[in-house]
Amino acid sequence: MLKQHSHQPLMKMEITVLSAQGLKTSSPSLFSNKIRPFVTITTLPSTIAQPCTPKTNGDRTLHVYKTRVDDQGGVSPTWGDKFHVPIDTTFFNNRYSCIYLQLFTKRLIMGRVELGWCQIPVNDIGFPPASSARFLSYRLRARDGSRTNGIVNLSVKLENLGPVTDHRPLNSMTVPDFGMCGSHWYAGHNPTATIG
Repeated sequence: MLKQHSHQPLMKMEITVLSAQGLKTSSPSLFSNKIRPFVTITTLPSTIAQPCTPKTNGDRTLHVYKTRVDDQGGVSPTWGDKFHVPIDTTFFNNRYSCIYLQLFTKRLIMGRVELGWCQIPVNDIGFPPASSARFLSYRLRARDGSRTNGIVNLSVKLENLGPVTDHRPLNSMTVPDFGMCGSHWYAGHNPTATIG
């Protein structure tokens, strides 16, 4: 069993946030297509320490990555934003590891408002061949954990083992303290297809 220390083999996980569909807000229908959605992602437990602006969740340092705001897509936004997240092998040895994703809309007066969230368990990522992308689609959940009609599509690709220098640290934020990660996932080779 691998021990957790600073010399663990490193790899780079490329996460591409592709698109979403079926988003809905509590606003009147007149404004339902005027949302300005963006996505944040982080890994739980936290990955290796990198120079960014961290916040802590208990004794864990969380590094959060953020997509651009889609001002045009409305309830069916597209991003295609890529994030190179450095991880070590202990991330895959912990069955509770996951990627935590939140989808927000940016409002001028109220600030950001959460539209949904999902968790991507490490078992869903698996160990795809190096440089081979795995496409995943997930049903978003509301703040109370109930299912929404929204679906987010992304791809995950692992780079070869070795030193990691290319990453994209962004803003940090506080995420809930989960005892474990779990999600109803809808994976397929076509990121727009779901399996239910």
